[in-house]
Amino acid sequence: MTPIEFERRYAPTWDRLDALLGWLDVKKARLPDQHWNAESIPPLYREVCHHLALARDRGYPAYLVTRLNGLVQRAHQVLYRPRTRFWTLAWRYFSLEFPALLRANRGLMLIAAAAFALPLVVMGLLVYFLPELIYSLMPPEAVAQMERMYNPSGSVIGRERAGDSDFLMFGHYIRNNIGVSFQCFASGLLFGVGSLFYLILNGLMIGALSGYLTQLGYSETFWSFVCGHGSFELTAIAISGGCGLKLGFALLAPGPLTRRAALVAAAREAARIMYGVVVMLVIAAFIEAFWSSSRWIPNEVKYGVAALLWTLVIYYCVHQGKPARTGRGRDE
Repeated sequence: MTPIEFERRYAPTWDRLDALLGWLDVKKARLPDQHWNAESIPPLYREVCHHLALARDRGYPAYLVTRLNGLVQRAHQVLYRPRTRFWTLAWRYFSLEFPALLRANRGLMLIAAAAFALPLVVMGLLVYFLPELIYSLMPPEAVAQMERMYNPSGSVIGRERAGDSDFLMFGHYIRNNIGVSFQCFASGLLFGVGSLFYLILNGLMIGALSGYLTQLGYSETFWSFVCGHGSFELTAIAISGGCGLKLGFALLAPGPLTRRAALVAAAREAARIMYGVVVMLVIAAFIEAFWSSSRWIPNEVKYGVAALLWTLVIYYCVHQGKPARTGRGRDE
């Protein structure tokens, strides 16, 4: 076979592999669609390797050997490059996997959100009209501390801190937030009852505090403080409770699996969701330490940023990573 006949016969295969590799360079952060199937690269790679060996063995022109050698090297880098690069995995997780997992478990997440939000709203209204009810949930010393923290005449908003201790407060908020979320998650091993208990308890506590401070006339300091980080913190707590309910549901209704196997499977998926929860809590702690407590920022700005953050968090959980709808299905 002459070099011209060899090239004419196998050039479509080389062109196909070249096009696929070029497509991956542009679309490497996305999943392949029906036309561009990245799974076809390995067989094409093996075929072109065979062609390269033949071209070398038969002494074909250098331009042909160079072209095939370049294709083989590019395909080898795609197939055997390290697949554990942190930023690539992190981008894929937060852009696709985390919101998809939330939607796949939306029933449990909605139950957890209701168990957290309903007691919060009801207790907030009750304490607003009956302020003495707060002492049924919090001791007088804790109530007095909260009054000092959000007193409009105070020098700072929130917990007392030294002028240069925002980083210390950042660490404190991370520890506190993760502790609450871990309670809601891990207590799900008590057949889900523990998660419901901590969700309801935290809802009652936050609601009581909100109603009491609002009735006391501390709305300006309290709501401007909590509105910024609340979108991440409160959502993360509800998600943690949903993960705990997933553990409890696996124990209550394991289906065809044994309880142990069902729990292991549920725990693996719940743990992957909790990775995202930890990041949300770190973001919430950062906002709380460096933004929420700042008196130099006008309250109107804080409320505007809070509205934007709530919109982004809700949109992310509901829509992020969903495949784009096209008319292809109707046409076909």
